Amino acid sequence: MKSFICSIICSNGIVGGTLYADSNYITYKTNKLTVDRRLKNLSISVNQICNISWKWVILPILTLTTISGESYKFLMFNKKGFDKYFNDVKKI
Repeated sequence: MKSFICSIICSNGIVGGTLYADSNYITYKTNKLTVDRRLKNLSISVNQICNISWKWVILPILTLTTISGESYKFLMFNKKGFDKYFNDVKKI
């Protein structure tokens, strides 16, 4: 399991937390009180991710889109490390 410092971009603004990635799931965790309970421990199956895209706005913004059409945006602090880890996981 690998961890990445990030912030999720949601209706409450930008909320700091950590993105944990392993061969089965990408999980975002935060203990912030103002964030929706569903996002406090958001877990997305790697097999359910159909698209990953990047956009640069001062820092890289990662957008994960699932097969069901849900989309999640994260302000990432280690784009290169996440890309390498995720590409290695998707090969399994």
